Amino acid sequence: MAGRAGTAAVGVEEEFQVVDLDSRRLAARAALLLDQLPEEAFTQELQRSVVESNTRPCVDLADLGRELTTLRHLVIGAAEGLGLGIAAAGSVPLVDEQAIKISPDPRYERMLDEYQSLTREQLICGTQVHVEVPDRDLAVAVAHRLSPWLAPLLALSCSSPYWRGRDTGYASYRRLVWERWPTAGPVPRFASAEEYDGVVGDLVRSGVITDPGMIYFDVRPSDHVPTVELRICDSCPRVGDIVLIAGLFRALVLREIAAIESGDRRAIRLEMVSAATWRAARSGLEDELVDPVEGVPRPPAEVVGGLVRGLRPYLEETGDWELVSALAAEALARGSSAARQRAAFTRSGRLSDVVDLVLAETRETDWTPAQFPPRPGVIA
Repeated sequence: MAGRAGTAAVGVEEEFQVVDLDSRRLAARAALLLDQLPEEAFTQELQRSVVESNTRPCVDLADLGRELTTLRHLVIGAAEGLGLGIAAAGSVPLVDEQAIKISPDPRYERMLDEYQSLTREQLICGTQVHVEVPDRDLAVAVAHRLSPWLAPLLALSCSSPYWRGRDTGYASYRRLVWERWPTAGPVPRFASAEEYDGVVGDLVRSGVITDPGMIYFDVRPSDHVPTVELRICDSCPRVGDIVLIAGLFRALVLREIAAIESGDRRAIRLEMVSAATWRAARSGLEDELVDPVEGVPRPPAEVVGGLVRGLRPYLEETGDWELVSALAAEALARGSSAARQRAAFTRSGRLSDVVDLVLAETRETDWTPAQFPPRPGVIA
């Protein structure tokens, strides 16, 4: 993954739920979709009700937004011809669990045999963001140092309030489902890539996980490309929210690289990281978050706004300041997908209307930076 000199490229893996348009329930028909989609951009996932798209590496965030838009057009077009809908959300509320199957792959079948209900209940989707870091020792160090700043990114993505037909009370219940895996959670500090790889090897040898791809830390050095990979976020119905998260994550990576190079050796308390992550999953953008610096509760506008302002030098370096600050203001003004889903249910009392809302927002793929002019005084 390489961009122009001095600028880290960014790419996104986006997971989509496949929904039957008649019943509004998850549909185990991803294989039919994949037959109509380019192999280099789309792939299967653990569940037969999920399709994953993969963007090419992009240096410019506007290009990333266009790439995401193009891929959504492709998968939505293929789905509509089959009576299916595409939902970009951490979960969808309506599920016929007897109809949901694991994708036909030896690795997934081993996971089902080993993890049982945990595998069957993996009815969730996430957005993963990769940022180029060619030096693997640096990638390992950066991954750990990013930990305190991930909870606000989760809050921006929260889109899974409903789980198997009920309101969970959480903005991201996907987070609680995900963290049951044996290697999920904040990434510890490792002295080097060699130490990190040694621990991964030990975990594989233990038999608890089968391969390095099952390292499910919230952020990790990728096991197959030279990147640091963000894994904490729900799938996002709106493309603009993905672009926002990608821009913030890249700026965070650049800031931590600069801090390492300056000799900063800040200690990180992972128990506070876990607490802040839980709060973000519970609150979304509708209640207080934990301030990453002070460790105290603050309104989401203060936490997200502080994050954006603190990253301004790095966002300006990449040419992203105006777009990212405008997208952040828009996200805070609109609120989380979880809140919009609850509002849809409150209006009608029908979970099918929640599904329709997510389907409609996922279809709104005409995205351009011009839609998000700077809003001085909101994130300034």
